Parts: sequence; C-alpha cells; structure tokens
Amino acid sequence: MKNICCLVFLCVSLLSCAQDKEPLLGETQFQREMNSEYKDATKSPLKAKDLKDFEGLDFFKFDATLVVRAKLERTPNTKYFKMKTTTSRVSLERIYGVLTFDIKDVNYKLNVYQGKELTKQEEYKDYLFLPFLDDSNGDGSYAGGRYIDLTIPKGDSIIIDFNTAYNPYCAYNEKYSCPIVPRDNYLATRVEAGVKAFKKH
Repeated sequence: MKNICCLVFLCVSLLSCAQDKEPLLGETQFQREMNSEYKDATKSPLKAKDLKDFEGLDFFKFDATLVVRAKLERTPNTKYFKMKTTTSRVSLERIYGVLTFDIKDVNYKLNVYQGKELTKQEEYKDYLFLPFLDDSNGDGSYAGGRYIDLTIPKGDSIIIDFNTAYNPYCAYNEKYSCPIVPRDNYLATRVEAGVKAFKKH
C-alpha cells in the first residue's frame, strides 16, 4: 500500500511539473528555437524590460510558397568591401554569388554575401549571409529589413526558406551593431513570412 501511495504521489508530482513548464510557442521548429533562444537571458538580445514579460516573437504564418529553390551563380573574383552597419563599425563582406528565383511566377535576384572574419572560423566556413528588403518593411516586418542564414551548397542550387527570415539584433536593442541591408537586395513584393516587427515595451 505504501508503495502504491508513493507511486501515485510521484505521478501527480510529474504531472504537476509538466503543467508548470509551459510549452514553447511556435508553429515550426524554427519558430520554437527562436523563442527558446530569445527567452534565455544568457542568449537573448532583448532588453531586460522586454525579456521580463516575453512569451514569444510574432511570426507570419508559415507559407510553403515562400520556400523557393534558387539558382546560385558564384562570383569568385569579387573583392571584400566595407558593408555599413548601424554603428561606426564596418563588416568586411564580399558577394559570394547571385541567387535567382521565382516568387509567385515573378523572377527575382538577390546577392548573397560571405563575411571575411567568419571564414576564419571552422563552424562558419560554409556560412552565407542573405540580407534583404521587401515591401512589408515598416508595415508588418522590421523597417530595416531582415536576414536569412544559408550554407554553401555543393551544386549550383540552394533552398531559400523565407519563413526563416529573422530581424537583426538591433531591432531589439540598439547596443548591437548590425549590417545595413544593401539597397541592391530589395524585393519588390511583400514577403509575409518569418519574424514580424518587434513591439517594444
């Protein structure tokens, strides 16, 4: 009888703990991972006052039509240039290639960049940086544009998932230095996917 009582107590305790721990908000794995990172005070770019009541970022609804296959035209002879940031710092970047793709039967092009400093780090040697502007900026999404992380493919095509578009850290906290999206990387359409503009307290 004593063992049964202990077992019942253990089950109730575990159930109570499970109920106390709120599940992470998010429709996709990407959204849940973003919310987990931003909720963690050791990783979050949020200011303390915004982190205090943080429950989750606002995302556009997942849109499968905004997961596109792009043709990558590499540009191996491009030189590094000083990409401006939101502070006096500059980021040494080069155009790694040009991405060509369709959104709703309209053809678009974006430059994809490679950072000089990141190429020196083993974990980022295959990293590509895709910043972009679109017609939702300032009207649903962050006014300064958004970023997408990509990996150098083996072939000449690459998947761009605009549902993984995220805001630069300076959208949450001006102490960060964020690359300013080059005007060349403007898409003349509304990209309603990824992270929405952040409403600060």
